[in-house]
Amino acid sequence: MSTLAPVSHPVRYDGVDALLADARSRLDRVTARAAFQELVALGALLVDIRPAAQRAREGDLAGWLPALVIERNVLEWRFDPRSDARLPEASYDRRVIVLCQEGYTSSLAADALRSIGVHRATDVIGGFAAWRAAGMPVAGVAA
Repeated sequence: MSTLAPVSHPVRYDGVDALLADARSRLDRVTARAAFQELVALGALLVDIRPAAQRAREGDLAGWLPALVIERNVLEWRFDPRSDARLPEASYDRRVIVLCQEGYTSSLAADALRSIGVHRATDVIGGFAAWRAAGMPVAGVAA
């Protein structure tokens, strides 16, 4: 017999769609082309959070700087300037543009970065699929 207490639900939780809309309300999301322009002209950092299997299947940004691959499960630790696991690129003022496959997880991830103080974090509308469709640099596309 289990002695676990019943799970209580957050008062404001209205489902994942509401969670996503709330996160996006705090982001100035960018198109793939706008993200590319920010990377080239303004020194923004593109962060691909897709799992390795997805990058292998769909293609990736390997070798194309200033892109980094940081899987979602460690993103906050890598970008919190106070964390012992932070990257040298971590800064509260750094423009970080998060990329997932279709632009859903990246919105939640970018909002999480904003919540730890990386106030210029955002994501790519449509994710990697939109990036590739817009003709942006892609490597390792599976046949």
